[in-house]
Amino acid sequence: MTFSSSIENTYQPKRLAVKLTSKGENYVQQSHPWVFSDSIVKINADAKTGDLAIVFGKRKNGMIGIGLYDANSPIRIKMIYSDSKPVQIDDAFFLRKIQQAYQIRLPLLKTETTSYRLIFGETDGFPSLIADVYDSVIVVKLYSEIWLPFLKTILESLIATSGCETIVIRLSRGLQQSDSHELKDGEVVYGTLENEVIEFVEHGVNFSANVIKGHKTGYFLDHRENRRQVGLLSKNKTVLDVFSYAGGFSVHALANKAKEVSSLDISTQALEIAVQNGKLNDYSGKHMTLAGDAFKILEQLISEKKKFDVVVIDPPSFAKQQTEIQLAKKKYAQLARLGEKLTAREGLLVLASCSSRVTATAFHDINEQTLKSTKRSFSVVQKTQHDIDHPIGFPEGAYLKCGYYRFLD
Repeated sequence: MTFSSSIENTYQPKRLAVKLTSKGENYVQQSHPWVFSDSIVKINADAKTGDLAIVFGKRKNGMIGIGLYDANSPIRIKMIYSDSKPVQIDDAFFLRKIQQAYQIRLPLLKTETTSYRLIFGETDGFPSLIADVYDSVIVVKLYSEIWLPFLKTILESLIATSGCETIVIRLSRGLQQSDSHELKDGEVVYGTLENEVIEFVEHGVNFSANVIKGHKTGYFLDHRENRRQVGLLSKNKTVLDVFSYAGGFSVHALANKAKEVSSLDISTQALEIAVQNGKLNDYSGKHMTLAGDAFKILEQLISEKKKFDVVVIDPPSFAKQQTEIQLAKKKYAQLARLGEKLTAREGLLVLASCSSRVTATAFHDINEQTLKSTKRSFSVVQKTQHDIDHPIGFPEGAYLKCGYYRFLD
């Protein structure tokens, strides 16, 4: 395999001996993937990012796991192996983990779908690393320098396992500003890319993603199953897709013969992509776009006495830090109130959240209390989480939640 020279890394990781506090030891033994700096009692003075941290417990003084040392993060050690049995961290180790991740995704790949998340960070044993597949292209997003010494072997294993032909590297903001590597954001490090916009299929519906300049890796794959379900529920209906981005819910609704779909987003560029994605499919309904602040436009639609059979509200994260949680909860309540006013008789309101700091229980409680206060009778049809290619391995990894509310009048 011929890779770009930018992925070569000359640093040879050292082995560090790390002793933890009792609390830190408990977390590791419960397979939690994060070790914070205040949980470390003892570590080599010359520790560098990317070094292998052999983690020892306080009580028995034996190995309890292995992680990668990250000097630039409060999560000082990111665990890649949580067991007391000796293991060799080599090419075969990473290949095995990627193959295990691929096996979990097989049921999804048996559907009419050519896009999926092959590696979901911590849950698949690769903290701070994401690998999304769009048809024959893998987009690897790196959030930490810990992977630089191991990048070539990981990319080789991703190609061997997935059968893809091209790899694009995307970098977090921090890594884009780092001078400890030669990688460029959006660089094609393996194979060729004739067009930065890649077309793919999601449960029989056609989409596209810009893998070089698109947000995250180009698209949001975690809502796939919710999009499929909303599509099936939209036949002959009018649909409002709020915070639509590239039109995930909108396009599924159109492809499933919705009568009329309105995509609402603050980004006119995203709305243009939504329209283009719609045109990749046969549809007879009407597709309209609304550009601007979602809260203001929803208020405006209410004042115009507009109603929709299906309303989907899927905002970006409102709570990126602890201090924002209370405000986030107020915004979710506000969106539930606005959504109810726009949902027609016997209509469906779908409310989602991707704020990991707001728990699923808290989010669903906010929605139900808000809807009860409207005096309109409704039933909770279902509550969902991530799709199969975003498995949940630890509490903080469970960020996506979605509630379906059917009004009975």
